Amino acid sequence: MKLSKIALSSALEDKTFLLLLLLVSLAFLWVLWPFYGAVFWGAILALMFSPLFLRLLKKMPKKRTLAALLTVSIILVLVILPVGFISALLAQEAASVYQRVESGELSVSRYFQQVFDALPAWITGLLERSGLNNLGLIQARVSDSLAKGSQFIATQALGIGQNAFDFFVSFFIMLYLLFFFLRDGAALSRRIREAIPMEADIKRNLFSKFTTVIRATVKGNIAVAMLQGALGGLIFWFLGIHAPVLWGTLMAFLSLLPAVGAALVWIPVAIYFLAIGAIWQGVVLIAFGVLVIGLVDNILRPVLVGKDTKMPDYVVLVSTIGGMSLFGLNGFVIGPVIAAMFMAAWDIFAKARQAEAVEPPLA
Repeated sequence: MKLSKIALSSALEDKTFLLLLLLVSLAFLWVLWPFYGAVFWGAILALMFSPLFLRLLKKMPKKRTLAALLTVSIILVLVILPVGFISALLAQEAASVYQRVESGELSVSRYFQQVFDALPAWITGLLERSGLNNLGLIQARVSDSLAKGSQFIATQALGIGQNAFDFFVSFFIMLYLLFFFLRDGAALSRRIREAIPMEADIKRNLFSKFTTVIRATVKGNIAVAMLQGALGGLIFWFLGIHAPVLWGTLMAFLSLLPAVGAALVWIPVAIYFLAIGAIWQGVVLIAFGVLVIGLVDNILRPVLVGKDTKMPDYVVLVSTIGGMSLFGLNGFVIGPVIAAMFMAAWDIFAKARQAEAVEPPLA
């Protein structure tokens, strides 16, 4: 009787402690939520630049603090300052485009009409039979979308300026956490692994997959997107197209989505050039888009990401769109990571089931 009471009391204490552990964990996440972006990017940057930190640490053994400070300084100069400069240019160009649309100087309807008038008769007939000849409705929707998009970017930039204090607080928290994640990241990761109640092999596989996917997503996808956006903005600037930074940034964002890509921006512009008789501009843009911008993804992504870690394009596409709809801009990393962890967890589960199936029964 005493043993059963002791066992019942022990089970109740375990359940109570697990409930308490769950509640305090949720409460801690709730407290951190207002600055989840700062915490998230601090951890991402620490994970990405940990090889640089370890390399510096080898040159200055037993000086982890100094190595972490140097790594943060390098990140600040090579990553954060250029991103801030490009963001300022982007906000300026977006505000300019919005003003031109509002004043009528930039008329999307005129561009549509020029393209439609230049189309061959068989194409216009096909559009009419398909019900796609209502240029007024198409022009109104595209003009409205362009105006809203430019207004959104300009509003976001204005909001950052008006809430400069919150922005700088989040920025300071990110740098502060980045320093400690670099300096104490190995010990923190070890404590987390030890605390998770799973088999050692499963934890090792999951953590390895998590690290690989984070680095592949950031290093591969962002690097390819930035390069495609930079090349797109450069060719737009060369051809004299207004707001090349804005269009280059849009191409960079679209490059994060497989099967969509930067072509959604440069192909319509090339068609417009050909329609208005600017043949050499259209041909140059098409050649550059296909031979340079298009090949960047096919050549660099396998090198930077690796074939063994690359998820199917449709999974990346859906998870990226879903992640951005839930988490905003941070979702282009969070979405694919969740998808990759989902696939890894089910893969480990399937392998474990297969191993159990082939094990001989105990005599």
